[in-house]
Amino acid sequence: MTIDPSPSASVLDNVLRQALERIRAGRFTEALNLLTPLEHCVDERIDLLLAHARAGCHDPAGAAALFCRLARRHPTAIHPAHETIGFLVAQDRRADAEPVLRSVVELAPEDARAHESLGDLLIQLTRFTEAEAVLRSALHLRPDSISAGNLLAAALSEQGRIAEADALLRKVLDAHPDNSMTHANRASLLSMENRVEEALDHFRTSITLKPDDARVRLNHSIALLKAGRHAQGWAEHEWRFWLPGHTSLPPETLMPSIAPGLDIAGKRILVTQEEGLGDTLMYLRFLPALIRRGARLTVWVPDALAGLVRRMPGLHRVMSGDHAVPAHDWHCPFISLPRVFSATADTMGDLPPYLAAAPALVRHWAAHVPSNGRLNVGLVWAGAPRPDITNAHIIDQKRSMKLAVLARLASVAGINLISLQKGGATSQMADMPDGMRLYDPMDDVRDMHDTAALIASLDVVVSVDTSIVHLAGALGCPTILMDRYDNCWRWLSGRDDSPWYPSLKIVRQTRPRDWNDVVRRVATLLGDMAERRQA
Repeated sequence: MTIDPSPSASVLDNVLRQALERIRAGRFTEALNLLTPLEHCVDERIDLLLAHARAGCHDPAGAAALFCRLARRHPTAIHPAHETIGFLVAQDRRADAEPVLRSVVELAPEDARAHESLGDLLIQLTRFTEAEAVLRSALHLRPDSISAGNLLAAALSEQGRIAEADALLRKVLDAHPDNSMTHANRASLLSMENRVEEALDHFRTSITLKPDDARVRLNHSIALLKAGRHAQGWAEHEWRFWLPGHTSLPPETLMPSIAPGLDIAGKRILVTQEEGLGDTLMYLRFLPALIRRGARLTVWVPDALAGLVRRMPGLHRVMSGDHAVPAHDWHCPFISLPRVFSATADTMGDLPPYLAAAPALVRHWAAHVPSNGRLNVGLVWAGAPRPDITNAHIIDQKRSMKLAVLARLASVAGINLISLQKGGATSQMADMPDGMRLYDPMDDVRDMHDTAALIASLDVVVSVDTSIVHLAGALGCPTILMDRYDNCWRWLSGRDDSPWYPSLKIVRQTRPRDWNDVVRRVATLLGDMAERRQA
């Protein structure tokens, strides 16, 4: 495409629109080719898009020069380089933003905003010690910065330095008592420490100050659920629809909550996948209650779950993969099912076992499990890292461990360890702890139906907080959850059992990111189970 070096306003607007579309699509070279003929034009929009295009084309110095020029013109705005993180994250290139931001800091070491953006990126990359140093520099340059204070608190809390993080947030609130973000961040920190009532107070203040912040409302819902206030929590949880990654079906046909007088007999209800496999496995328990009320259910799940879900009785249709949206009266994402039933006798759905593998498949997988009389223990030590989603990646860093951390289990007498691990963490089996033998049938596992059949032949499953915990619990299999310190709301606090899964025992960290005590207690539990088996 040939660009007039002196375009009219309408032509220029069209070129800039096309360039932005290409940047958002990750086609940075095409954007750069569109913009380069316009470099001489005096227009900040051109400079900004050129900077983003150069960042995406691995030209950090060229991008930084433009970003810094723009930043000097707008000293009170968010640093223009910050937006390039989002463009690169969308292309799963988060790490490529680092050389750009470091170049910006090098060119403008006195600009606190540049340090803040770099610190934010380092948090996203889970490099919390480096982030702390950068953010302390930002606060030194601008001691009253609300954003730097909040980011530094996040870097500290992710290192397990909760008291320091809390003190910093309190200091920010002393200076800025009406800052919604800081109230919300302190609420999340307090919830992490199971100081839930204090957390809810701060969430209420944050929401009063900024009632339409969907992220805060969603986090508020999680604190309510953690506090056991399920009806209010599930209603508040619907704020997630205002965030990316949730249902695209129209809100007008979202299934209402079941109340006296609502007859759903004969209603065509489309239940759809949302978020992770674990959530779906947990909320499948509500489908029988819909069927008992006469609903005609079509269930849309990932391929990995389709075979297992088809085993549930009473479903009209189970779909997976790409399809046209089927005709329906209401649609309901799985995570909205607890809200639908929150005012009924089915607030917890059906208790396990509400899933079961086909008997023939169970017999097939039983042949893959040792039959030497020892306790057969299924083992999962890591979840999916999901580096493209910041919060999920940070949580995975805390919920997962290295196989080597489980070395103590190798010395437990009377047990067989059977891997249920999938994904990149399986490579750790190439360098197992001394004395550990780990049976690994997972190469032949095709989906969750196979996994369920394999679990049916085990005596107990030991896992970090992944979908396998939900699968084993839904099958009614004895399960030990090795849980992180700042646990998911559904595992509650101050208890080692679960109302969702009666066969589950929770062994939780007593200090952030420290698995040693957890593994010691799990080894003791397995040893006791093996002894009882032999008695």
